Amino acid sequence: MLEEPRSGRMAAWGNALFAGLISPDEAAERIVGEDAVHRVARLPSSTAPGAEPEPGHVGLTLALGRLRSLGTAGLRVALPAPGHPLGLSGPPELNSRALDAGEAVLAPGAGLGLVPELFEAGPEGDVHVEVTWHCLPMREGPPADVPSLSEAERELAEAMRDATVVLTKLDVAGSGPVADAALEAYRARMEAGRQLLAPGYPPRAVRVLELAQRVRALVGIAHGDGPGTGGTSTGGTGAGDGREHGGAVSSSEIAARSEALRPVERTARRAQVAAYNAYAEELERKGM
Repeated sequence: MLEEPRSGRMAAWGNALFAGLISPDEAAERIVGEDAVHRVARLPSSTAPGAEPEPGHVGLTLALGRLRSLGTAGLRVALPAPGHPLGLSGPPELNSRALDAGEAVLAPGAGLGLVPELFEAGPEGDVHVEVTWHCLPMREGPPADVPSLSEAERELAEAMRDATVVLTKLDVAGSGPVADAALEAYRARMEAGRQLLAPGYPPRAVRVLELAQRVRALVGIAHGDGPGTGGTSTGGTGAGDGREHGGAVSSSEIAARSEALRPVERTARRAQVAAYNAYAEELERKGM
């Protein structure tokens, strides 16, 4: 619940590269993060109309440069969930693949969406993650349900209050070793001063993303996700059911908790997308 989506890293640091604020090598390093390697499949081989895909997989630096040459000025993020195609604009194949992955990067201008597929490799105890980004045709159009930064910030303030009320009523926020560990892990990461967004993003986008991640952390704790997990907690599908957070919890109470937190989680996802997309939105306002 504390990890940023890979699509967020791809869009943020890809946009910093497009703006000329970092080098291609730094962009690739930031996008890969703690993964072993990222590759891109079915990238168009040239800017010519109807160009065949590159054979096999290509590296991030080549892929980002190609997207730029194909007409992409700013990358966007989609974080869809069942019944909520957040950030997507079609066609159905891209929407379906993005929904399965829970995320995608959109490249307007190039008419492409990139959906990550994860592979784990290595012996037990030394497993590393390899990521393949699959290029799919994207329909150019307004992304679904993405708020402005100001709207997202206002909605998040309300969501934070709602999440706190739910956690307090359920006696989750202040009791239980798992909840305590999760909250401590979140505070440690915030105090570490990690860079939430790449250079070139407005301060408001950074503020909105930090608050969105905080809200999703609280939602994850309420659902019983362990500290440091990457679950999205979209309706109680995390690592636990919250029973370990103090007090007996019945099946009806778990269902009520999930129902109460679902709109809070939805608001946080919308805000995350608004923050990551702020760079591309600003370019569009300037007519670039």
